[in-house]
This record gives sequence, C-alpha cells and structure tokens, in this order.
Amino acid sequence: MVRIILLLVLTISPLTALAETSLAKSDLNNQQLQQLIRQVETQYNGESAHALTTMSVSTENWQRTLSMEFWSWQRERFLTRILRPAKEKGVGTLKIDREVWNYLPKVDRVIKIPSSMMGGAWMGSHITNDDLVKSSHVDKDYQFTLLSADELSYQIECLPWPDTPTVWGKLIYTIDRPTLTPKQIRYFDEEMILVRTIYFDQLQKTGERIIPMRMRVQPADKPGEQTVLHYQSIEFDTGIGPAFFSLRNLKKR
Repeated sequence: MVRIILLLVLTISPLTALAETSLAKSDLNNQQLQQLIRQVETQYNGESAHALTTMSVSTENWQRTLSMEFWSWQRERFLTRILRPAKEKGVGTLKIDREVWNYLPKVDRVIKIPSSMMGGAWMGSHITNDDLVKSSHVDKDYQFTLLSADELSYQIECLPWPDTPTVWGKLIYTIDRPTLTPKQIRYFDEEMILVRTIYFDQLQKTGERIIPMRMRVQPADKPGEQTVLHYQSIEFDTGIGPAFFSLRNLKKR
C-alpha cells in the first residue's frame, strides 16, 4: 500500500531518466521497474517526515473521522498519534522495522501486535496492521512486469518472489507517467481475486516532490465502504532521528 502509508528516500535522477525512456516494454527492465515502485512506496518519506492528516472511515454500520499527527524516519520507523476526537486523543501506533505497538491512554497500556493480528484493521479502517509493516518493502518482496505503457501512465504487475511470505498474491500499480505518482494500486489475494483498490489524487508540489495529498481505500466486496486518508500538511527532512521512535514517545500525550 500505501505505505500506507506511510513509511516512506530516493534520488530523483534515475526516475527522471525512466520517465524519458521509450514506451517499448523491453526498455524497462526489472531494476528500473523496481526503482519506480520504490519511488511510489517512499513518496511520503525523506530522511525524516512530519505530517498532519485526517482519516475518515465509512462502513455499513458507522462512520468516524480522526485527526492525526505522524512522524517517520526513512522507511523503517513510524509513529502516529490521534489528536481528535477528544475521547480517542493520545491513542498511538509505533512501527520499528517489522514490529508494531499500539498505545491506549485510557488504560495507560502499550500492546505489541502479534503476528496473528497483523491482518486486523488499523484504527478501525480498511488499512491493516500488516500494511504498516509490509508496504514499504514491496520493491524488495516482489518481481515486476510492465503490462502496458503509454504517454499518460505505466501499468506494472507485481508478483511475490518464490518462498517470500506475503499477504497478497498480486499487486497491479497504475502510475502517472508525467509526475511518477500513483493513480491506483489493486490488491489481489492468492487466488488472484481482487480484494481492494487504493486510489490517489489531489497532487501537490511540496519542496522538490509532487505527491498525492489524498488516498482512498475501497474494498472490492463492500463497495459502499471506504477509508480516506487526507494529508493536511507534510514536511520532509525535519531532523528527527531513529531515537525519536521509542515506546516512551509513543506514550506521550
């Protein structure tokens, strides 16, 4: 995903060159496609990043909107904390490498997410705990095939390497060619049945980057449900380092 969401450093020059290559499929080898996917999966990261976001979740039975603050360092560390509504203020998530913890301020308790719960919903959304861990590793865990290319977009199929444990049987990225930003990502299970689609829009230039400021997660089996993550602001290379991402900071209010 996107990673998520979120867990996101790459020099621009190889990708600029990639955008200018011929449309012929043979001109885009696996390494170039890997670079392009890495660009997509790390678009919200610099050496470090800080953002304010809102996340709106709609299901068949309820709706909720959360205002959140998040920090990230490279692709490996991530911390987010709910700011509003007041009844959930201080609830947080910490990711270090491939481990995830949640903090519940009402009971002052830190819970480490076991592997058996990694497929569970994150903050009640259509994003999973596993997305937080795995989304930033797509470029390492999958092999790539260019399905189509034209002046407007690339479509890239991602299949997991043999013996690599992954949740998804296949991913298909549609990437905007002029900006090298994602338009959508389709996620398929091991039987190659579409499970969900993530859509990206509201492009905005932030420093030297062009990034989508809104992401919408749409489950295939529940077309009336969705999760929308909207970036209110984001800044890169803020100076925070890996030590910031600690259980102690997770519990701060």
